Amino acid sequence: MQFSGNWAIILGGSSGFGFAAVEKLAMHGMNIAVLYRETATEDKRLKQKLSQIAATNQVIIAPFNINALDASARAAFINEFTKAAVKKHRVKLLLHSIARGNLKPLVASNGTNNASLTQDDIQLTTYAMATSLLDWARELLAAGLFHTDGRIIGLTSEGADKYWEGYAAVSIAKASLESLTTYMAVELSKFGLKTNLIQAGITATPSLKRIPNSEKLLQHALARNPSGRITKPEDVANVIYLLCTDEAAWINGSVIHVDGGEHCR
Repeated sequence: MQFSGNWAIILGGSSGFGFAAVEKLAMHGMNIAVLYRETATEDKRLKQKLSQIAATNQVIIAPFNINALDASARAAFINEFTKAAVKKHRVKLLLHSIARGNLKPLVASNGTNNASLTQDDIQLTTYAMATSLLDWARELLAAGLFHTDGRIIGLTSEGADKYWEGYAAVSIAKASLESLTTYMAVELSKFGLKTNLIQAGITATPSLKRIPNSEKLLQHALARNPSGRITKPEDVANVIYLLCTDEAAWINGSVIHVDGGEHCR
């Protein structure tokens, strides 16, 4: 239980990589604030799961069904989080796992009703999946909540520099996130923070299923993965855990492939 007494803040923790990270980190004693947006029905189901994980591992898991992209909601969360007897310098990890964006073509095809990507679509997607990480990091830092040897982890994808149908806005966001990570790694290092990205292999998450022709992406990934299977959310959660350990303190500004070698082919 090496993370006992420390906290993780997971943005987008209701499914996929975020939820897998909750399960993994709780096993090692990390208290976790889980932020997400779900309907009332799904919220109730998720809270039951989180309560069970917390009880099994004897940790605190605090669910927040809020819009993590809203400035006032972010400020209210930090205020509540601080009031809840969370000691200063206890946030070991800020994990950005928000998957919200527009999946449209750059130009609508003739004879279809599909709308093309707008500048508003690009800006919303870029903020949701990239630059919102900076706002969260700066405000947690200003509140004195980060551990003196803290971690900031984001999630990128192969689609940042390869063509996937309908993925343009997300690709722009992921490319921006990769650039932002470089600057955060340098400028936040003086506060003891290490900023890294994980590039997971194609994984059958709810967000992937929203991408047009996602089944073809899965089939292609399986065919070219030298390890003979596609990536699972727990594969990524394992590396998130590893990056939080003391032994990973010298990893900063890196894009780490977690894909069984898929990116090699």
